[in-house]
Amino acid sequence: MQINKSGLWGELYAARFLRDNGYRIITGNYRRRVGEIDIIAHKGNVMCFVEVKTRGANPMYSPIEAVDEAKQSRIRATAGLFMKKIGSEIETRFDVIEIILDESYNMLQLKHTENAF
Repeated sequence: MQINKSGLWGELYAARFLRDNGYRIITGNYRRRVGEIDIIAHKGNVMCFVEVKTRGANPMYSPIEAVDEAKQSRIRATAGLFMKKIGSEIETRFDVIEIILDESYNMLQLKHTENAF
């Protein structure tokens, strides 16, 4: 199995961004049979389920475009399982963080879209 280094770097940058902006990271790479959530974070009275999409410089399309309806459905189902497990009625939100990296994995751009879907 090949490790996606750019994806790992993107998730690290995204987690740092969230922490720097007042979010508390609950967990990363939350996996269940129905899907995976890159980052689960909490801020105020909202539980945020964050999909991180990382691309190299000058991508042919916006990273958020890779979060299609099928991916959204898997994330929602996984989030539902997480919320059932913790037994909370807290408000939820689905965000996307887009990361653009150079060839040395330095972050060139970060875009956080709240309520992306």
